[in-house]
Amino acid sequence: MTKALSPLAMATTHAAAFTQSRPWSEAEFKDLLDSPFTFVVGDARCFALVRVIVDEAELLTIATHPEHQNQGLANALMLDWQSTAKQRGAQTAFLEVAADNDAACHLYRSTGYSSCGNRPAYYARETGRSVDAILMRRAITPNK
Repeated sequence: MTKALSPLAMATTHAAAFTQSRPWSEAEFKDLLDSPFTFVVGDARCFALVRVIVDEAELLTIATHPEHQNQGLANALMLDWQSTAKQRGAQTAFLEVAADNDAACHLYRSTGYSSCGNRPAYYARETGRSVDAILMRRAITPNK
């Protein structure tokens, strides 16, 4: 499923998927992709952007275009990016998710992540309220 994915395509998918919070811009994606520690898997339907430093991987974002949700793409990408991160030396993976993002929370728990912290009122919403960020982690093992 991995193809060359432009920062513009990533920004377009991200904007379609993230309607409750500020989506990332093309320039932000370009800056992140300029780092040798960062990689992307997926395509314009669904992608994951990940950073690996030493033995830790961080899922920076995962986005599925609404036209392609509920097809198992994000679940497959979770396996893909963790495999690539393992090849790059990662032993532990981290991510954060908005507490009100039920679909993402379910995805992460179903792929072996557990809560390890909380950032109160981290995500601003257009309604003016803020939502906590749940920090999650899991070990990356060869068979998972």
